[in-house]
Amino acid sequence: MPAFAARRHSPSSDPTSETRVAVTPRKNRLRSDPDAAIASPLRKSPRLCKEGSPNSSPKIEVIRKCLKSSLNLSGSPEKKQLSEDFVERQTWDPREETQLRAVNEALHLSTAPPNVVCRENEQNRILDFCKKCVKEEKAGSLYVCGCPGTGKTLSMEKVKVMLVDWANKEGVQPPDVLSINCTTLANMSEIFSKILGQTHSGKKPSPSTSSLQQLQKLYSQHTPGMKMILVVADELDYLITKDRAVLHDLFMLTTMPFSRCILLGVANAIDLADRFIPKLQSLNCKPMVITFCAYSKDQIINILQERLKALPYTVFQPQALELCARKVAAASGDMRKALAVCRSAIEMLIGESMLSSVDGTDDQQKPAANNMTSNQVRIHHVAAALSKVYKSPVIDTIISLPQHQQIILCSAVKLFREGKKGTTLGELNKYYVDVCKSTMIPPVGILELSSMCRVLDDQGILKLGQSREDKLRRVTLNVDGADIVFALQGVRFFRNCLK
Repeated sequence: MPAFAARRHSPSSDPTSETRVAVTPRKNRLRSDPDAAIASPLRKSPRLCKEGSPNSSPKIEVIRKCLKSSLNLSGSPEKKQLSEDFVERQTWDPREETQLRAVNEALHLSTAPPNVVCRENEQNRILDFCKKCVKEEKAGSLYVCGCPGTGKTLSMEKVKVMLVDWANKEGVQPPDVLSINCTTLANMSEIFSKILGQTHSGKKPSPSTSSLQQLQKLYSQHTPGMKMILVVADELDYLITKDRAVLHDLFMLTTMPFSRCILLGVANAIDLADRFIPKLQSLNCKPMVITFCAYSKDQIINILQERLKALPYTVFQPQALELCARKVAAASGDMRKALAVCRSAIEMLIGESMLSSVDGTDDQQKPAANNMTSNQVRIHHVAAALSKVYKSPVIDTIISLPQHQQIILCSAVKLFREGKKGTTLGELNKYYVDVCKSTMIPPVGILELSSMCRVLDDQGILKLGQSREDKLRRVTLNVDGADIVFALQGVRFFRNCLK
């Protein structure tokens, strides 16, 4: 050790070694050491390097590179295109009239989406039925039923277009298409005159005989060159309340020996075919039945995303869409309600943004990322819209009812879900007792049940008819069943009963 110390402190006779010692920095040298400042090479600041570089890239290129590296999108060309679309996506501003108009049109009920998603299976079954009838030149009847807002009318419009396209592609003569909304008919027999006018276009019907008789005569004999006709009768259950004979005669047209009529009936009454099966079966005109179930939470999200994906900006946060879909699916599965909630939530966002601009807390003072997020529809907007769409004095009344009266309404909803529009007090009592027994709640007697139904009748929730015996009194719902479900879904007991 002393030898090494002496060698380190002794001056070297070689001038090159002296220079080497002066230039080479020693380890563990402090920053405050002036020799280190002289010996260590100066490092330039990255900012100075960037400013001084003649080939410095623009700021947008830096953002693109950061996004690509963070999303790991340097692989497939599809991922690269996704990153480019993400960067170039516009910022949604609810106060911009052009953007607001585009969003409202996309979410409006009258706007038909380019693709009717979540109903492909039902559409294919209806289309296959129509193809078979057209190929064989044979008449047939089909009944499409489902709850309101489940895509029945949209699917029928899609099937009509697909059927004509298929016929032109296969070289088959396409059928004439006649769409009728039964609620617009002034007279129920007018539906036969419309079918006759479509079948014999340009010819005046004979005034001596009715349109039904002329159709029956036409379909009873062979007529060369007569085209197939596709009749889409929407709101077919309207014929039940008016004249059931018209409904029977309409289905019987498809059983005539030379009939060329393909009848597609669309209605909300799920059990129409079941209620008239004995009569229709005796007439040999029992239709094929296709049921449209209520939309689930995932299906509502897919439909909303399908309507919004054409917009070059993000309007809703994913959590907000999920809340809307979850609540609507639990209440009724009605897609029209979901669209109404989304439009109402946008109104809430617009009101909030206008209030912030008046208060001086404008979103333009926030960073770009926060501004993009704050302009989107969030969870509290959708929650307020749900309360607005489903809120009514009826819901408040149902929520404040005693437990047994709520059980009566729950039993009525379960009973009327089977397609019945009315029942007797005795049948309602059976459902009420079953619900009480399933939850170990002691049921009340028939006299007390009758008295509670009278209270619900006075409040306008039930409609109670008159009869000598309480068990035979007619009971119908005087409010929408979806309002009852929405009011009671917050309680787990009722939520399990209504599943």
